[in-house]
Amino acid sequence: MSYVDEVYERVVAQNPAQPEFHQAVKEVLATIRPVIDENEEEFRRDALLERLTTPERQLLFRVPWIDDKGQVQVNNGYRVQFNSAIGPYKGGLRFHPTVTLGTIKFLGFEQIFKNSLTGLPIGGGKGGSDFDPKGKSDREVMAFCQSFMNELFRHIGPNTDVPAGDIGVGGREIGFLYGQYKRITDRYESVLTGKGLSYGGSLARTQATGYGLIYFLDAMLKANGKDIKGQTIAVSGAGNVAIYAIQKGQQLGANVVTCSDSSGWIYDPDGIDVDVLREVKEVNRARLTQYKEKRPNSVYHEGKGVWTTKCDIACPCATQNELNLEDAKTLKANGCYCVAEGANMPTTLEATEYIQSQGMLFSPGKASNAGGVATSALEMSQNAERLSWTFEEVDSQLNRIMNNIFKNVDDAARKYGMEGNYVAGANIAGFLKVADAMKAQGIV
Repeated sequence: MSYVDEVYERVVAQNPAQPEFHQAVKEVLATIRPVIDENEEEFRRDALLERLTTPERQLLFRVPWIDDKGQVQVNNGYRVQFNSAIGPYKGGLRFHPTVTLGTIKFLGFEQIFKNSLTGLPIGGGKGGSDFDPKGKSDREVMAFCQSFMNELFRHIGPNTDVPAGDIGVGGREIGFLYGQYKRITDRYESVLTGKGLSYGGSLARTQATGYGLIYFLDAMLKANGKDIKGQTIAVSGAGNVAIYAIQKGQQLGANVVTCSDSSGWIYDPDGIDVDVLREVKEVNRARLTQYKEKRPNSVYHEGKGVWTTKCDIACPCATQNELNLEDAKTLKANGCYCVAEGANMPTTLEATEYIQSQGMLFSPGKASNAGGVATSALEMSQNAERLSWTFEEVDSQLNRIMNNIFKNVDDAARKYGMEGNYVAGANIAGFLKVADAMKAQGIV
């Protein structure tokens, strides 16, 4: 049995009932196999893959809080500090009822390579809770965030671990978390990113992941002789990533016709109205049925089905494993030639393999979703310098970073004889930097 296969079997055996983590590890190990085979004796001796797939630290804690009725509620809190070989742990916090330790480990493992691809000195980590902020009052969300930080504060710091937002953790939650951290520690420092502009946040951070997706997509299309202008794009999700991917796609001349939430999805043949979508989701925190009320020409569908839309390009921007094999076949049958991931691992392994086998372009989330964490690192730089850059400065840096990521991914795929395989290119490029740093720092 090869070293890669041995390590994967070890991961499955030691991490039972964590299928998403298994999936993330399997995808990475399968695509970096050429690099491992070249260095198998050295890597096996140093147990490099065993160390890479084992978090440096896993934190599990209870989060008690009091709801508006005076009832004490208890949730699970997690922070997985996965790999700090190239910098302090960096990765978001996710508040969602589906969050488990396995979810956080898959996200943290992906974050290692995503952060490496940015070229910035940040390691991989992730955290969160099974708390659901939906339907909670601001006071309840504050109570939960303060209790969550009462434990987390002792494990994070500007040069140790710098969390950010993710699903269920937006500006409101980051504000409550940061306020409690400051209250406990009496320190005003860059320990969280995604902060409000009035207390150390960065312009363009809200837009960064969605904008970054489109910058990467644009570079990938150009490298393959295509132009984003005039293309029809189907997007899933209605959070930050989706909203600002839609906005930037439209700015570059594409027609983005869909968005979705956990209840249903919208098809707007005239193009999604970003101002209306932002009002519905960011201001009113409402369902997409409200979008339909304000845009009568649009069509609202209950449940899933966004990938049945006829399109040139699909951008899954909602959550993991939302685009399965049947969805991929439907997209192909409807003329889609490109899938660009805006969320973390939103495409199943079977769907990814099918998309690639059909000659469709495919960009993995660890590359095309990296704009958010890249801009978080830029926020850390601004905080360290006590400076605030203009929107244009941050956006320009983001564009440069995303184009560099594509170049490095493309170069790595070509070097190992897999031209056009951007999944392999992203994993190899991300892995090589981390592996080199791990080797240089000894057996730790």
